[in-house]
Amino acid sequence: MTHPPRDIPAAPHRESPSGLGDDDALIEKLRARAWDPGLRFDTADVPAAWVAERHGGDRVERPRGDIVGYCSGGMIRFKARAGEVAAYYAGAPRGPLFPPITLTEVEGAERRIGRRLPELLRRVYTEVADGGFGPDGGLASLTEGNRAPGHRSDWPSAVRAHERDRAAGLPASWLHLASGGCTMRWHVSLLAIDNPVLLHDADGWDPDQGQDPHDGLCHATASLRRWLWTWAGGGNVWDEALDRHLPGPW
Repeated sequence: MTHPPRDIPAAPHRESPSGLGDDDALIEKLRARAWDPGLRFDTADVPAAWVAERHGGDRVERPRGDIVGYCSGGMIRFKARAGEVAAYYAGAPRGPLFPPITLTEVEGAERRIGRRLPELLRRVYTEVADGGFGPDGGLASLTEGNRAPGHRSDWPSAVRAHERDRAAGLPASWLHLASGGCTMRWHVSLLAIDNPVLLHDADGWDPDQGQDPHDGLCHATASLRRWLWTWAGGGNVWDEALDRHLPGPW
């Protein structure tokens, strides 16, 4: 049995709630999406020329609910479940954007964070991938120095973000999970029971006005497990977020 590093408080833990299935099944579903280049994020890019050649030009031009936008380089951004995405990436190699890390690396990150991660999150990083998949901008890596192909900067690091957030006054128990777009960010609470996932607006609070980071909270999902199950099953985590503040502490 693996024990928490010395002097690091363990995260609160509960068994998988009824209706969410077991964590082994969740890990398998996460791995299936994370290792599929067409499904590892909420959207995927497909060349417009490929779509036009396969389906005709009108397929590219007419308004559709599963087209998110048109990108530079002649790419169309589809929702990940679109048929064009499945067809285009059908023969692509499977595997994570960043490989899973070791438990030793997780424990090193925990020492910098000052808290043990929830067991489920530990399994995500050691059995699925070191970030690089998931809702919105995708889960941050737990290590530093990962770089996705074609990118000019490193993938976000949860540990580095945590250190920056603490310096900015955010609670030490909040760990950055993923970008939510613009100034919105998803954090997991390492303190509260069931580890709620918090949607926080970095511009939603002003310490000079006597506010604290909790004034920037917009939504909360009741648990990390529920948040991950929603995405693993093809759902939208924004739909699952609760439009209210959960009682602390966070």
